[in-house]
Parts: sequence; structure tokens; C-alpha cells
Amino acid sequence: MNDTSLIQWVGAGLFAVALLHTFSTKFFEKLAHRQPEHAGIWHLLGEVEVVFGFWAMVLLVFMFAVEGKHEAVRYLDERNFTEPMFVFAIMVMAGTRPILQLAARLVHLVAALLPVPRSAAIFFVTLSLVPLLGSFITEPAAMTLAAMLLRNGIYAAPVSEKLKYATLGVLFVNVSIGGTLTNFAAPPVLMVAEAWNWDLAFMIEHIGDRAALAVLVNAAVLTLLFRRELATVSGKASALGEMVPWPVMAVHVAFLAGVAAFSHHPPVFMGLFLFFLGFTHAYERYQSPLLLREALLVAFFLAGLVVLGGLQAWWLQPTLMAMDANAVYFGATALTAVTDNAALTYLGSLVPGLSQEFKIALVSGAVTGGGLTLIANAPNPAGAALLKGSFSQQAIQPVALLAAAIPPTLVAIAAFRLF
Repeated sequence: MNDTSLIQWVGAGLFAVALLHTFSTKFFEKLAHRQPEHAGIWHLLGEVEVVFGFWAMVLLVFMFAVEGKHEAVRYLDERNFTEPMFVFAIMVMAGTRPILQLAARLVHLVAALLPVPRSAAIFFVTLSLVPLLGSFITEPAAMTLAAMLLRNGIYAAPVSEKLKYATLGVLFVNVSIGGTLTNFAAPPVLMVAEAWNWDLAFMIEHIGDRAALAVLVNAAVLTLLFRRELATVSGKASALGEMVPWPVMAVHVAFLAGVAAFSHHPPVFMGLFLFFLGFTHAYERYQSPLLLREALLVAFFLAGLVVLGGLQAWWLQPTLMAMDANAVYFGATALTAVTDNAALTYLGSLVPGLSQEFKIALVSGAVTGGGLTLIANAPNPAGAALLKGSFSQQAIQPVALLAAAIPPTLVAIAAFRLF
């Protein structure tokens, strides 16, 4: 590009503005009430999922004006939009009635084995087992399942906002670290696994075992702290519509597994997704309304993050590489809060000659901070989109989310640095 430094500075500035915007959505909602004649645009700017897409559009308009159509289009063509497309497809599929009924059966089956009250057991299993399943069915699928189960369960009950935010904080942190038992499910791990030759055994030995410990501790502590409030919630299975026959459920699982297996190949997983849509139409009686709107908003959010994030390497990579192995863990944890954690590990994978200690610290730090904000981990917007309607004012307050995510993040730090 011509005058690259100008575009880089503008990109960094717009990224910072977008980040501030995510913490200011409540302001735009107030403007909608004050200026009803323009309520539509203020409501639009008050949607968290729209923020990064909007400022990405501003960036592209600026690039078009300064460098011309060819350079602006070339930059866009060079971005990789596989992750937004995959999250869209997997979110729609994981949120279908057959998959939810299967997940609910599994959660209730495991919960029945625990020697604690039914409602508390279901709560614990949803926040522990389902995030750990993200290591096999991918983190976006685990987030969608857990969020839908919580929305139909604890979030549908008259519980306090304090419990709702605490649950959201633990959910985001546990999904972020819970996908590290394998080398193929968590985006921050996928970015480096092939380049650094990390296999399944390596992941379990150096990162996964500590992550599993933190997941279980976070879920157990939260269940214990809110045991009295959880006791007021029904432990019965949520109503998920007419029971789905097992052949239909099996077909859904097969499609979900196929999309997860080909998560790096958009032509394959999008083709499977289109076949899946046809199947849901053929057996419409066993379907609830598909999460198309929510999934599209999440994909738009992530696509905007891809566009804006593509101009942040010039300051992110030197910042990371200036740290030693111990400092990079905490640096990655903090930086993840303001940029997608997969972007951090990808930048690290481009640097030759890193020590194994540095690599492990970078990845474990990136996943540790993955629950602090909506943009810290790719599945977070999916969980927020599904659960925000259960909060007051139909929105999740970023500052409240940050406060709720700090305690489980500290547990994750203790697990990764002390064991």
C-alpha cells in the first residue's frame, strides 16, 4: 500500500474507537430515547454485534478515499473470513432443537450422578462439562449449547442480575480455556498447532490438564457461592418442544460433526450447511426457529474484527516479542481483552526461534484472558447474543462482564502458573 503508516495509524485509531464503542452502547440506547426521530440509527449503534462491523466500514471508506478502489478491495480480499463463516454455520446448527435436546439429556444424565441438589448439579455440569466438550465439538458449538441451556434454564428463572453476570463470566472463561484439551478445537491453538507441531498428547500434558482443573474449580465455586439461590430454581428438564426421533437427531449430529471436521475449508462446511438447511425444512415439525439473525449478527461482529484486526500487527507483535516467557503470559492475558486471542497466537506463530516455554506461555495467556470482554474470544459474541435478552435493558454491560470474569480468570491464572 502507498503511505502504509497512515493507514496503520488510522486502523489502530479506529480499532481503539471501536473498543470504546463496545463499552458505550448504553449511551446510544439513551440517545434513542432522547431523539425518537432518529431512534433507529441509535438502536443500531447500540447493538454490540454491530460495533466492529460499523467501524470496519469506516476504515474501508477511508482506504477507498485515500488509496483508491484497487487497494481497498485488495486489502479486503487478503483477509481470512473463514472463522466468521464457521461460527455462523456452527451456531445455527448447534442451536437447533435436536442438538439441544441431545445436550440436555447428556447434562441431566451426568447431573443425576452427582450427590447435590438437582438444580445445582445441572448448573455445575452446564458450566463444566459443556465447555470441556468444546475441545471436541469446537468452542463456538460449546458456547452455543451452554448459552441455550442456560437461557432455557437458570436465565429463565427469577434470579438476580448478580448471578446472571457471575454465570456469564464463568461461562466465557471456561469456554475459552475448556477448548485446549485438543489441538484442533480452540482458535488460539489452531493458529499455532501445525506450525509448532503440537499434538493431542502435548496439549493435554502442558495446557489441557491445567485448563480442565480451572474449569472444574470455577464451576464448583460458583455453584457453591449461589447454592441458596440455585435451590429456588426448578431442576426439571426445560421444555424444548416435541421430542425429536433419534434418526433425525443422528442426522443433525452427523452434519454438526462434518462442519466441525472441515472447519478450515469454507467450501466444504458451507456446502454441508446448505444441505443441513434443506434437511431442517424437510423435517420442520422437529425444528424450532433457527438462530439465523443471531448468528448473522455474530458473524458480522467477527468479520469486522477481522478487517480492523488486520492492521494491528505492527504494534501487537513487537509488544509481545519484547517480553520474556513469564511476562508474555500476563501480557497476552491483558492484550486478549482488547483483541481476539487467536490474533495474538497467530502473530507469535510467525516468529522463528521461540522457546517452548515462551510458546506455552503465549497460548495459555491468550486463552486465560478469553473471557474478559466480548471481543477476547471468537465464541463470546455468540453467547452474548443468545443471553443478552435475559438481562435488564436487554443488554450486557461490558464493565459488569469484566468484573464478573476477573475472579474465574484469576483461578485460571493460578492453574496455569502454579501447577
